[in-house]
Amino acid sequence: MRGWLALIMLVLIPITGSACFEPESAPAQGTLADANRLNSGPAAAQTPRPELRGEASSETKRPNILFILTDDLDADSVKFMPRVSSLLVDQGISFSNYFISVPFCCPSRASILRGQYAHNTQIYDNRPPHGGFESFHSLGLENSTIATWLQSSGYRTVLIGKYLNRYPNSVSDTYVPPGWDEWYSRIRGNPYSGFRYTLSGRDGLTAYGSNPEDYSTDVSARKAVDFIQRAAEGGKPFFMYLATFTPHGSIGDGPAMPAPRHQNMFPTAKVPRFPSFNEADVSDKPRGIRSLLPLTGSQIAEIDMLYRKRLQSLQAIDEMVGVLVGALKGTGQLENTYIVFTSDNGFHLGHHRLPAGKQTPYEEDAHVPLIVRGPNVPSGRVVDHLAGNIDLAPTFAEWGGTTIPDFVDGRSLVTLLSNESSQEAQRQVFLLQKHNKGKLTPPFQAIRTRCHLYVEYVTGERELYDLCKDPHQVENIITTADPASIDRLSARLADLSGCASEECRRLENTPLLP
Repeated sequence: MRGWLALIMLVLIPITGSACFEPESAPAQGTLADANRLNSGPAAAQTPRPELRGEASSETKRPNILFILTDDLDADSVKFMPRVSSLLVDQGISFSNYFISVPFCCPSRASILRGQYAHNTQIYDNRPPHGGFESFHSLGLENSTIATWLQSSGYRTVLIGKYLNRYPNSVSDTYVPPGWDEWYSRIRGNPYSGFRYTLSGRDGLTAYGSNPEDYSTDVSARKAVDFIQRAAEGGKPFFMYLATFTPHGSIGDGPAMPAPRHQNMFPTAKVPRFPSFNEADVSDKPRGIRSLLPLTGSQIAEIDMLYRKRLQSLQAIDEMVGVLVGALKGTGQLENTYIVFTSDNGFHLGHHRLPAGKQTPYEEDAHVPLIVRGPNVPSGRVVDHLAGNIDLAPTFAEWGGTTIPDFVDGRSLVTLLSNESSQEAQRQVFLLQKHNKGKLTPPFQAIRTRCHLYVEYVTGERELYDLCKDPHQVENIITTADPASIDRLSARLADLSGCASEECRRLENTPLLP
């Protein structure tokens, strides 16, 4: 406990609650001493730390990959994370057009693990029969993921935190999917609450209570630092999949839960009042949204409260990033490690009159941050090429020097990460999908370009937005746009909705104009 509190004092900077907060100066990254303190205390003293033994030193020439996957993080909220800004954004590349193919937890995570669109993974929901861990497991999709590809090529792999929704319901509490050398994931309790849960891991099952040091993001940080330190003693490169349970939303499992030390931050913060917030005129939206009355004062107050809790919960993630960068630097591994920071999907809070949630084709849900720092990645750049969650697995595979399976729909981003001006195989469109039913947003197929969003719902309703002129998607121009352009969008969408592998990439690359 004392070690963790000391770490907080070292890495935490004064932050005042404000809806317009911008860090004035970059905080210092965590030091190796900070990382060591994370592993101090009774549990660390009682548990031996086995080395991650590797083979010849040639293994160390391949880069480590540290993948940080947040839960429901919208793109706008990253500005409240000063360490992410100074240590990742300023030191690497940010993608301004990175999208989630299905803006929902389990389908997105399945696409991340396999590099496929949802119509090829067949994972459409967070629960059976068309989603959840049970479906991913029963379909045998775990037998070929980025973890198995990298492990078979000599990487030491570890998953820390959230895996797939409903894990491990259909198997034993100690089940570890193929491809993972170490595994620390929740099996009981509600980690979205931050406390009172049980992890399955290298040392068996461990129960965590309600003490401050049991907060789930902090526990993940300690395990990640321990792994980084042990990896430095071995010879193999590592792949770490570090998935937080925050900032999360209020669907099903309760609202975002910050660490106790952050619960009083941002006392006056409010959801940014963009034109889409509590949208004045929704007559051009799908029927479910048209049925919504304007948000009341009490509904807006509740949404603002959830927004503050989400910002508060991000602070532990931000501190974790600083500590991990410090641990990598202190062990001599930082310059040979790619750090990738993103989210499984975004989150809307009162936008278009919708209550808190996700699963829409709109910017708040489908457009999330992607930030990459690492060897040969230029500093402080923004790339506007279209990219998506199906691209992560092939990118990691290329970094690791392993074969990308033929079934993969996505593409490696390695060229873009080293050459901003690359014109190689530029993606023109990206497919967005939703297959499960919803009262306000029915199933849809959609195409996203740099400047346009075109949506077809199963109800027959359609939407088209010019995002260069209307970034908040307030004016649906489907009735005034050029019919020939709409026909081309619809035809491309029909082709993409059933594509696979190389065909997907070909269709994505083909210009929409004749």
